[in-house]
Order: sequence, then structure tokens, then C-alpha cells
Amino acid sequence: MFKILKILAMLCALLVAVGAGGFYWLASSPIPLASERAEFHVTYGKGMSAVAREIAASGVPVDPWMLILLGKVYGVESSIKAGSYEISRGVTPLELLRKLTSGDVTQGEIVFIEGWNFRQIRARLEAHPDLRHDTRGLPEAEIMRMIGAPASSAEGMFFPDTYLFSKQTSDVDVLARAYRAMQQQLSREWAARAAGLPYADPYQALIMASIVEKETGRQEDRSYVASVFVNRLRLGMRLQTDPTVIYGVGEDFDGNLRKRDLLADTPYNTYTRAGLPPTPIAMPGLASLRAAVNPAPGRALYFVARGDGSSQFSETLEQHNQAVNRYQRRGQRTRDGGDK
Repeated sequence: MFKILKILAMLCALLVAVGAGGFYWLASSPIPLASERAEFHVTYGKGMSAVAREIAASGVPVDPWMLILLGKVYGVESSIKAGSYEISRGVTPLELLRKLTSGDVTQGEIVFIEGWNFRQIRARLEAHPDLRHDTRGLPEAEIMRMIGAPASSAEGMFFPDTYLFSKQTSDVDVLARAYRAMQQQLSREWAARAAGLPYADPYQALIMASIVEKETGRQEDRSYVASVFVNRLRLGMRLQTDPTVIYGVGEDFDGNLRKRDLLADTPYNTYTRAGLPPTPIAMPGLASLRAAVNPAPGRALYFVARGDGSSQFSETLEQHNQAVNRYQRRGQRTRDGGDK
């Protein structure tokens, strides 16, 4: 009897060993992908069983029970990371499980450029194939509510940067991150601002930074451009900056700023209205934020483009007119053979 039990025990052990070996062989065998690569998405908050079925339903030819059993064997059923994944031909179920538990997700990328307005941001978001477009067709105020922002205007409220995200992330999440980034940068720069600035709050500094961003792309000139506008605000002079007028014209602007545009009164026409416009006119970068809150010292009230990307700054109207004659009207004579 003892010998029979011993033989049965040995047979059971052999069967277990064979089963374990077979299971390990299956877990270590390549998944028969139909193409070189396959992609799938794991939804946040789902357990191992649901994730295994989700992967199989996406077209990856792996038996859900294999992943479920592997998760139990290795004790990682609750360690699956949500996100988008990509696997290549030759991957095994065991390697797939390791990828799922390590969070080795594929990422999309989107870039917001300094000087863009919110209309341009939305166009870039809507054209991105790896995002879920939850804000499409919604008004600005509703989008701001969705990202948890107290403001109703979205203009200038997002920080220009490169944002990585798991594929099929909502565009709301990307905007929320860009909004928080701008709030953090603005708060940091506001805390380090120069004394005596003519801004009532950080939002006004953001408005000024957006004007500086649109007025010059030259790093060395930003603080001097900010100084001109700060000096004008202190004296009660109108800012008279073309980018705000162009913003007020909106989508009707055809690239040619006309005299009638300068005379048409809008909330953004700084030729007809004193002070800052009601909102930012674009998305300022960090350099423009810093220039707005720490303008260069000096009493300049005017500047004119030199034609090489830099600007000439002047303290008096007489000096400014001389600079205009030197850098602009001379250029027109050169191009057109006469003065204008």
C-alpha cells in the first residue's frame, strides 16, 4: 500500500512538473501577432481579468486566462498600470505582463509654441491623432470649468512647452497640465517681481507678458520692450501696440494692418483705449513673463524695429522720429526708390 501511495505521489509530482513546464513554455512562447507591432490601451481602474479581456478584444492574440493565471502566479493582479502600450512581434505573455506591471507605456507628444493664441492651441489639439477630443465644439468658459480654472477666458492661460501623454488621453488633461504649469510659472515670477510695477495683480502681468511676446522674439530686447510699456502705463500714455489691435481684429485680419484698423475702437485697441487690454493676446513664454515683472531700467517710451530683428529704444518723441527716419523710411527708399 505504501508503495502504491508513493508511486501515486510521484505521478502527481510528475504531472505537476509537466503542467508547470507546459505552462511556462506557453508563457515564454511568442504571441502570434499578425503584424510587426500591435497597440492597445489599458483603462484606468480595471483589474487583471478585465485588462486581459480588454487586451484580447483589441486584437492581440493572447488568451486572457494566460495573463490572468500569470498575474496570480506572480502576485501582480493589482499592479497593472493604465495607459497605451505597444508590443512587437516576438513578445511573450510573460514579457507582456512585465510591461503591464512596469508601466512601460507608449506616449504621444504635443508642443504649444510661445506666441500662439488659444484658437491655434485648439487647432493643434483637434488635429492630434493620439488624443481624445473631449473639448471639441465647446465654448471657452466650459473648457475652463472642465480644467478647474476660475477664469472664463482661456487666452494666455496655458504655458508653452512640450507635453507627453499616454495615447488616448483626453485633451482636457493636457490643457489642465498646461494651465497648472502657467499658474506655477506666473506665481513664481510674480513673487520675484520688481517693486513699484503698475500691475494690480498677476493677471495684469500675464497680459503684459503676452504683449511682450508678440512684440519681439529677440531675447535681449524683451526686458526693454517691457520697460517701454511699463513706463507708458506709469505716465498714463496709451500703449499703442499693433499686436493688440491685430488680436482685436481677430480672424478677419489678413496680414495687413490698415489705418482703419488702428482707428476702429475695440477692447483690444491700445491706440484708442488707455491701459492694458482686458485679457492676454497670446501665450507668453518664461522669458516674456520674466521681462514683464522685471523690466529693464530706463525711461524709454518708444521703440522701432531696426530691420535685423532688434529694436531701437528712445526716450523722447524727437529721438524716436529720428530712429524711424533712420531705420524704416530709409529702408522704404531703398526698396521702393522713393520716400513714403
